Amino acid sequence: MLTQSERPKLLTHTRSFLLQGVLESLLDGILILTHQGEQIYTNDAARRICQQINQGKPIPPVPKEIWQACEALIESRSLYPDRPVIIESEITLSRTEVFRMRVRWLSLEDTQHPYLVVLLEDYCQSLQSRAISEVQQYSLTPRQAEVWLLHRMGYSYQEIADELYISHNTVKKHIKDIYAKQQRSQEILVGGRC
Repeated sequence: MLTQSERPKLLTHTRSFLLQGVLESLLDGILILTHQGEQIYTNDAARRICQQINQGKPIPPVPKEIWQACEALIESRSLYPDRPVIIESEITLSRTEVFRMRVRWLSLEDTQHPYLVVLLEDYCQSLQSRAISEVQQYSLTPRQAEVWLLHRMGYSYQEIADELYISHNTVKKHIKDIYAKQQRSQEILVGGRC
């Protein structure tokens, strides 16, 4: 049985353990940095995204594209000391490697200086996840699923046709059929409400 003095320590340890588990399981990358650029915390997704941004080069503490956004937030502090500012940016390496970034301040009770929190989203992975969800939601066929995924990633009809070795008209027909399935699904949702 725990004593009164041991309970708060165990509770704090348990909360810390649970929080770390939640942060590691996120698809989005999370970096927590000091205003000098020292890493306080980095989850696996952030490490993976930073490695992609650095494209095989030796990894500096923080990729320059990310640090530039952090510097913009640091500079904004003197301009807008009483306003919460969030810096948003995008890093595009290729058509299939696009990362969205949000940088904001994080103030904690037991720290003298606030930290920089960088949220990194693998935009293409997010689009893929949404497309997969829509494939199931609209009961798309395997071929419609392939077409829809490429369409959601911004491919033109001709690029989809070239990628899947089908005609431009076949792509148009698949997209038309997918939109019809979406429409039916929305009608069912609206019709089923009280």
